Amino acid sequence: MAMPDLTHDLTGKLLIAMPGMEDPRFAGAVIFLCVHSPGQAMGLIINKPMEEITFTELMEQLDIPKRGSTPQVPVCFGGPVDMRRGFVLHSPDYAPRGEEALRIDHRFAMTGTLDILEDIAAGRGPKRSLLALGYAGWGEGQLEAEIARNDWLTADATPELVFDHKMERKWDAAVQSLGFDPLMLSSEAGHA
Repeated sequence: MAMPDLTHDLTGKLLIAMPGMEDPRFAGAVIFLCVHSPGQAMGLIINKPMEEITFTELMEQLDIPKRGSTPQVPVCFGGPVDMRRGFVLHSPDYAPRGEEALRIDHRFAMTGTLDILEDIAAGRGPKRSLLALGYAGWGEGQLEAEIARNDWLTADATPELVFDHKMERKWDAAVQSLGFDPLMLSSEAGHA
């Protein structure tokens, strides 16, 4: 079977797990793709909350002092790779100290340093953000093969969908952004 041409850049897009996703780590997942190139892809699951820890508890564990009212930044299971690392997906209004944020596009950036957590705790962080522990990663051709196998739908990411929707509603909202009723999606893939 010939692979479809999926050479276009999906950076800044969403991957939406199809209902038949067999890997439980990705079942029902919405993934924001931070990087997509011919050799690799990296994304953050944005709709699976970490039940074990809140942002405030994480700041306490990291000995980051709370100054005033610390915003309750959502903490997500970002993916199964390197779960000891945290990545903050945020609005581009934040300029990290001494470190460059990965500017994904004019609506999104990502920073993976402690400085951003300190700034959020001090009330100097980005206007919109979420923290992901771990990430999802793909090697050369792996993501393209999964898309060709109908494991994922792709959709445009909007700040409202990424930052504002409740975690449990993001999958439905992402599917609806494509013009589909989520109840109409089948767990069976077909090829013409």
